[in-house]
Amino acid sequence: MPMPAHRYRPYDTVDLPDRRWPDVVLTRAPVWCSTDLRDGNQALVNPMDTARKRRFFALLLELGFKEIEVGFPAASKTDFDFARTLIEEDLVPDGVTIAVLTQARPELIERTFESVAGAHRAIVHLYNSTSVTQRRVVFRMDKEGVTELAVRGAEMCRRLAAEADGEVVFEYSPESFHHTELDFALEICEAVAAEWGPTPEQPMIVNLPTTVEHFPPNVYADRIEWFGRNFSRRDAIVLSVHPHNDRGTAVATAELGLMAGAERVEGTLFGNGERTGNVDLVTLALNLLTQGVDPGLDLSQIDEAKRVVEECNELPVHPRHPWAGELVYTAFSGSHQDAIKKGMHAQQQQPADAAWDVPYLPIDPRDLGRTYEAIIRVNSQSGKGGVAYLLASRYGLELPRGLQIELAQKVQAVTDAEGGELSAEEIHDLFRATYLDVTAPYELVSYRHDATEAGDRLTAELRADGQPVQAEGEGNGPIDSLVHALGEQLGVGVRVLDYHEHAMSTGADATAAAYVEADVDGEPVWGVGIHPSIVTASLRAVVNAINRALLLRAEQEAAARVFDTAES
Repeated sequence: MPMPAHRYRPYDTVDLPDRRWPDVVLTRAPVWCSTDLRDGNQALVNPMDTARKRRFFALLLELGFKEIEVGFPAASKTDFDFARTLIEEDLVPDGVTIAVLTQARPELIERTFESVAGAHRAIVHLYNSTSVTQRRVVFRMDKEGVTELAVRGAEMCRRLAAEADGEVVFEYSPESFHHTELDFALEICEAVAAEWGPTPEQPMIVNLPTTVEHFPPNVYADRIEWFGRNFSRRDAIVLSVHPHNDRGTAVATAELGLMAGAERVEGTLFGNGERTGNVDLVTLALNLLTQGVDPGLDLSQIDEAKRVVEECNELPVHPRHPWAGELVYTAFSGSHQDAIKKGMHAQQQQPADAAWDVPYLPIDPRDLGRTYEAIIRVNSQSGKGGVAYLLASRYGLELPRGLQIELAQKVQAVTDAEGGELSAEEIHDLFRATYLDVTAPYELVSYRHDATEAGDRLTAELRADGQPVQAEGEGNGPIDSLVHALGEQLGVGVRVLDYHEHAMSTGADATAAAYVEADVDGEPVWGVGIHPSIVTASLRAVVNAINRALLLRAEQEAAARVFDTAES
């Protein structure tokens, strides 16, 4: 069934053929204004009480916000009382400005000024809706009536500000700017500015919100650039944006608005707000950071900030939320894991101050207080890279490629059978059970190795099925000597195909790991040995390969017998 597209109208575009914003590269952070305590608070099922507001306010100070909208004092006793608490208890640090919102109605404006009496500096944010639909449906006013309402409100604010003890910064928003004719938005803002009388030394804030997103970000950027070009007192205003997220493009709207000339952004942490939310200031700030721009906010402990916000808002942050979600630095895909593993290794070889450049990780999780532990997690979609990374990063085991492939197949079999994911501990347990715990029928008890000009000689004391056995052999090194000893005296045919070794840690007491791929009587198999002595680890790896070959052969024979029985 076709959707009723005929009921909706396409957006209007802006005639701006010489638009300049597409070529702008942002090089500095905007003025940030958090509206969590007002705009975000109004969107909560259970609005914050004073205790939660104080906790949230403290978080915003810790993050470095210099402008914080603390409420709608004329509309809520809780908001009024909170504003008074901040002022009377001297909780607003120097350099921080609180903001309060009011509609353009005399009794609300008066109450709003009462709420900030005694503040050293406060932003009084006046607004009235100017959109075509709201003028017709809600206010039943023409343009002249709506303009008069705004100008009267500005006049009252100017008069009350003159009587205030502290500094009052004036902000005006033509609410529903998104659905207001562009020339009328300019006209009403000009009229309000003429009444207030801003100067370059004492500018007013002109805030142009997408109260409801009705068009894509590029159209908003056109509107912002057009407005900035045509406003008569551009040097006497701070141009501000306040995007909502109805189309899911609030972050892009804000970024393009800044490119188009805006200097200030209002929004909330993690995007909480009415309907689909406000613009997410955390995402915006970290987007700047990834481009080498200091965002001017301290997000180095993002998990703690997220925890406070979730507790105060009683809303979860989605696991896939940009930059802050639980899973945004986690790869399950095998190809992603392999690229990340190699990228992390390459990054570690660079100087400490080198530019961050790791596939699939645009930002270093440690810069946000996250760890590397959860970058790679293994499930049925994972491959050898993820398994190898976890064993290397958590246990110091740097498996050679062939062994990575073999172990990854075993991990895949488990995850396919059981579903879910395997932790690093579970993968290590599987590795140990598959390799290190296979200690029969042969066990290396001790050995003596003599190196001479003629070659190497090794005498090994072993247990074979629990019985002591001695084997002697000569060769080019201890491994070759052991192979010859096992072949000549025990009849075990072994040919080493590949060998790797490494220290599992640094220091004099470092443990070594050795990996041997061997052909044991025609059966290719991997063996692993771990010991403080690299020679001992190598010899154990050879014996481990033999044990594993015999075990695999026994398992194959048992499976064949079961199959034959079933066939008969």
